[in-house]
Amino acid sequence: MDNFLNLVEQVWQQGLLGISLTDIVVCLFIFFFAILVRGIFIAKVIGAVLKLLHSKLNAQEDIFADVKKPLGFIPITIALYIIFVYLPLEGLADEIATKLIRAVIAFTIFNVLANLIPPIFRILSDASLLTESMSVWIQRAAKAVIWIIGLGIILDIFGIQIGPLVAGLGIFSVAVALGAQELFKNLIAGLLIIGENRFQPGDRIEVSGQLHGVVEKIGFRSTQIRLFDTSPMIIPNKDLSDFQLINHGNMDFRKVDWIINLLYNTSKEQLVKITGDITKYVNSGQFIENPGQESFAKVVALGESSIDVRIICFANADMSFTDYMTLKEELILEIIDIVRDNGSEFAYPSTSLYVEQLPSSS
Repeated sequence: MDNFLNLVEQVWQQGLLGISLTDIVVCLFIFFFAILVRGIFIAKVIGAVLKLLHSKLNAQEDIFADVKKPLGFIPITIALYIIFVYLPLEGLADEIATKLIRAVIAFTIFNVLANLIPPIFRILSDASLLTESMSVWIQRAAKAVIWIIGLGIILDIFGIQIGPLVAGLGIFSVAVALGAQELFKNLIAGLLIIGENRFQPGDRIEVSGQLHGVVEKIGFRSTQIRLFDTSPMIIPNKDLSDFQLINHGNMDFRKVDWIINLLYNTSKEQLVKITGDITKYVNSGQFIENPGQESFAKVVALGESSIDVRIICFANADMSFTDYMTLKEELILEIIDIVRDNGSEFAYPSTSLYVEQLPSSS
């Protein structure tokens, strides 16, 4: 029996890779205790700090939610450090352990920094310092820079020289650039779209008088537009930069600017009454006043086959596209009633042909 107990003691002392089972059990206890503390740390400590920040910033939502998990790595990082200090490591094992704990600390720091980017930009967006699209682009770029620096530091910790790697990437980048000129053109065009604030997600835009839809997403290479038949269209940013574009989302007013054509036999009194009735209608109801331009109906030209009346009025820019179409329909029907109630009619292109009587043949 004594021999068996001695064997058990030897196995216990020998443990794994020269580390006794006692040390292994202690390390496991420290690690699992850190996992338990992590939940309490996130809920109590981090929660209290972030709650204080929310109250200071008058935030309406949990803008720092993305930071909770990365900060939760702090207890685990500390536990790993305690474990490596506690273990009787020597030589190569101690060197590897030291590098590993340094890499974990670096990862935790840069993970927290990367996840701090979204709440910072939410604050800037709420303060109207950045547009939504500009915020998304800068966030992506900032995260990429942070992780590139972090990866470089971690590689340096393990003794991996990043100089040759950077040089190799430079040569590779030149080769890629030569074969991806269109990609870079779209990227630069996207930067111009964001920088000049040409449009934002949610804006209704019209491209070259042909494409009409609502912007859903502005990406690095292309922009996604939802057409009115609900189908999505992906357009390269370069094309949106080159073509003429109307952003209906930036309108202060929706403008109606029409020309209607009346018959030439319409009398002066009828014209005065028709234009007066239309002017009265477009200055009431759902139409609104534009301080920079009055709403009116005026005789503006004598066309080839009609008397031309120009109608200008304005509607609220915030109304939906469907409501705007309904408003225009009501205006059309009202114009038709006004013209016909006043004894006139709409003209259409026509040509009068005068035939002289030919001398009769005898």
